Amino acid sequence: MKTDFSPTQLADPDIAEADKILRKCVHCGFCTATCPTYVLLGDELDSPRGRIYLIKEMLEKDQKPTKEVVKHIDRCLSCLACMTTCPSGVNYMHLVDQARVKIEKDYVRPLPERLLRDVLAFVLPRPALFRLSMTAARLARPLAALLPSTRGQPSPNIFSRVKAMLTMAPAQLPPPGPAGGSVFPAIGPRRARVALLQGCAQQVLAPRINDAAIRLLTRHGVEVVLVRDEQCCGALTHHLGRDGDALARAKANIGVWLGEADRGGLDAILVTASGCGTVIKDYGYMLREDAEFAAPAAKVSSLAKDISEYVTALDLPIPEQQSNLVVAYHSACSLQHGQKITQAPKELLSKNGFVVKDIPESHLCCGSAGTYNLLQPDIASRLRDRKVANIASIKPDVIAAGNIGCMVQIAGGTDVPVVHTIELLDWATGGPRPGLN
Repeated sequence: MKTDFSPTQLADPDIAEADKILRKCVHCGFCTATCPTYVLLGDELDSPRGRIYLIKEMLEKDQKPTKEVVKHIDRCLSCLACMTTCPSGVNYMHLVDQARVKIEKDYVRPLPERLLRDVLAFVLPRPALFRLSMTAARLARPLAALLPSTRGQPSPNIFSRVKAMLTMAPAQLPPPGPAGGSVFPAIGPRRARVALLQGCAQQVLAPRINDAAIRLLTRHGVEVVLVRDEQCCGALTHHLGRDGDALARAKANIGVWLGEADRGGLDAILVTASGCGTVIKDYGYMLREDAEFAAPAAKVSSLAKDISEYVTALDLPIPEQQSNLVVAYHSACSLQHGQKITQAPKELLSKNGFVVKDIPESHLCCGSAGTYNLLQPDIASRLRDRKVANIASIKPDVIAAGNIGCMVQIAGGTDVPVVHTIELLDWATGGPRPGLN
């Protein structure tokens, strides 16, 4: 794609990067076939190629984002299926992230939407506040029936978004998991020492996931530490275009993780929520222009591993008994498209006695995508229903996924139990049977 940035514009490292990305696009349109919003809506501007044109024009002309541009960028899930499909290696992730930052900086949203985004950006990264908000939402859940339906609206409004939030609130919350600063010694000779990301929403909604990871790792000779003063990884605010907040969180985490590495040594930083892992692995890029943090950020990115990626290297012993439980494996977009981890989780489940079945249209997003199912509830619910129908077609006993957002989203549309991959692996290697939804 031909670009027309001025030398002054290209002096900006972000614009220079956007120029490189845009020049790789050859207009082939392969991305449209795997883009969830294009598949659903059939609008060229709701495809990666269409959004690339919108972003190119906005950046080249240094225009303030228009309402139309914002609408189509907001509809992007950042599922990154387009990057898996693209034959030219266009890094759409970095381009759309840059567009979101510009929108956040230069576009004035309606007041109710601004307030809602402020609340999400403030509450979701703070587990104590998030737990309190979930308790309040549970109490207010009966009011959801009085709010307008989220279906069939040309654009979401504050009522449909609040309805989505109330509907998704769990009936009850589990007790909190272990606190930051906790250390779980290896059972037997220590093979390695790792930090385990505590997460934000996950530690409130499903602390059982990290509990399972800790049991499996320590049982196989890995010491696990929950690093004190760790913050949200920054993914939530990063995808809202609030890069100042996201980078501040990244820097804080880099400091505490590398501090822990200096004190006790770390062989890896493990992540059980693949949406977080994709961003942490990108810290090196996000802070590439920061003289103080560029090298430490790159080091942290190199240490970051998805839990399935790390457990594969442990060479788990094959269990004597096979469960023959049929598992529908949902490959989270952030794992398959963002981190290019596709086979490891399925191979681990299969080797440990489960009958693993691929889900039809497995490349399409379930509609969770961080805060997407709250901000774009109509599209998100349509994608969830499509995903659930595809899952039902293979008649599984259980659904496994590697990302808490996907788990909550899919569980909202099915009675089939939804668990994390690591919970099944923990069970197969001596841990307790996973709980239900």
